[in-house]
Amino acid sequence: YFLFMAQTLRRNKKTKRVVEQGVICVSALYNNTHVSVSDTDGNVLTWHSGGRAGFKGAREATPYAATMAMEKCLEESIRLYGLKRAHVVVKGVGSGRDNALRAIVAAGVEIDSIVDETPVPYNGTKKKKVRKL
Repeated sequence: YFLFMAQTLRRNKKTKRVVEQGVICVSALYNNTHVSVSDTDGNVLTWHSGGRAGFKGAREATPYAATMAMEKCLEESIRLYGLKRAHVVVKGVGSGRDNALRAIVAAGVEIDSIVDETPVPYNGTKKKKVRKL
């Protein structure tokens, strides 16, 4: 009786979604680096940041933290979705930009294009005053 009940309560496993081509967005800020991998429609598959990779405080903004965040994000997306090729969108002026791109190449993901979408003000609001040390 117990074996029969166990068989009737078993659910089907969810079918694995395969996304071979995606978009990797890197947002390199002064205090952190955010990485997200999405499909071509814009649905986010995985994401990581310097803080989620295990770094706290000022160490979140280091190039090493950006590398670790990118490695973990790509490892997850390759394992779960089978990512092989990607378009890369880079935004921001932080120190983790270049190292995040190097981590993509090291992970074996083929890069189709690299686009820089850093927001540049066209004489918008007044700039902050220069910090005096």
